[in-house]
Amino acid sequence: MHIVLIEPEIPGNTGNIARLCAATGIELHLVKPLGFSIDDKHLKRAGLDYWHLVKVHVHENFAEVKAIYPEHKFHYCSTKAPRAHSEAQFGRDDMLVFGKETAGIPEDILKANWEHCIRIPMIEGARSLNLSNAAAIVAYEAMRQLDYANLLQEGPGTRS
Repeated sequence: MHIVLIEPEIPGNTGNIARLCAATGIELHLVKPLGFSIDDKHLKRAGLDYWHLVKVHVHENFAEVKAIYPEHKFHYCSTKAPRAHSEAQFGRDDMLVFGKETAGIPEDILKANWEHCIRIPMIEGARSLNLSNAAAIVAYEAMRQLDYANLLQEGPGTRS
């Protein structure tokens, strides 16, 4: 599975999503322009010591992502979308796409892919969730549908 961040702006959010990717084996795609340097200390701090577990791809634009992964199913996560993320059917190689914190996914991308747009249900008046929280919610719903494939099903237990 893949998480695609279109023009992420806040290093802490991207770092948190990188940590999510490390814990789940999801590949992370960053689409330029980025609102920070990949070497940003806040980005590194949010990802802690998990960076070696994350496969990160950096793309010049979203069209490049679509060209490299033409056979993959894309899910576009937006507060504007018509249906809940839990109604989508996820597959192992799917692309979970999120927009930048201040504007979301560009409207032209949403309009061109409307039937694949999903949202996280919220109360009326709530503008949006934090990007890293939204990515975690959608990613774990997808992982749940796939029976948490390749993830440990039990913890180590407590120390005696």
